[in-house]
Amino acid sequence: MAQALGIDIGGTGIKGAVVDTVTGELVTDRVKLPTPEGGSPDDIVTTVVALIKKIGGLDDGVPVGVCFPAIVRNGRTMSAANVSKKWIGLEAEALFEKALGRDIHFVNDADAAGYAEVRYGAAKDVSGLVLLTTLGTGIGSALIYNGVLVPNSELGHLELDGKDAETRASYAAKERENLDWKHWTKRLQKYYTHLELLFSPDLFVVGGGVSKNYEEFLPLLDLQTKIVPAVHRNNAGILGSAALAAD
Repeated sequence: MAQALGIDIGGTGIKGAVVDTVTGELVTDRVKLPTPEGGSPDDIVTTVVALIKKIGGLDDGVPVGVCFPAIVRNGRTMSAANVSKKWIGLEAEALFEKALGRDIHFVNDADAAGYAEVRYGAAKDVSGLVLLTTLGTGIGSALIYNGVLVPNSELGHLELDGKDAETRASYAAKERENLDWKHWTKRLQKYYTHLELLFSPDLFVVGGGVSKNYEEFLPLLDLQTKIVPAVHRNNAGILGSAALAAD
């Protein structure tokens, strides 16, 4: 059995588990610890080390994948969502590698989620271009072409009605403006139609917590591209980062 450890760092919680990277099943319990107040680099690294101890430690030869809410370029975090601004421009991958005493694979959280859906979820065995969007506080995105991840797409920042799309069409925008499903879906329609125009994808996958209510809004969309809810909402970051590390 091929195994890898996946760690998913978020603004409120840090979670991890060892994954069977062939089947996508968790082979340990999923452990979650709260993200330290302020989300500073040293505090988050310390929490990740503690999390790995709670999971059962690291066996030699088990690959480690870590996903993080930032643009990740050559192991460096170029942005910071819901964590300390000290992450911006930081050699984050090297920081984790020093603390863990081994090489890791470091990746954006939406990219990890998208890869999980291609390997084990809603986009398994789909050829061509898969485009995952996570509808949450903002809009995260992942582009995967024939199983190969194209990182850091940041499609939540496309312009929609003269503004960042995520300020108009994220789930947070729905909540903030108290929009019903019908009126929110009109904004999603405009957003996904624009994505179709730019990318002509073979499949849209919709993630984020709101995807559990997909029956309220996906049927209202009129698109040429098939659009389906994500399967691995809470575990997507763990599965995707582990699979990418194993690969």
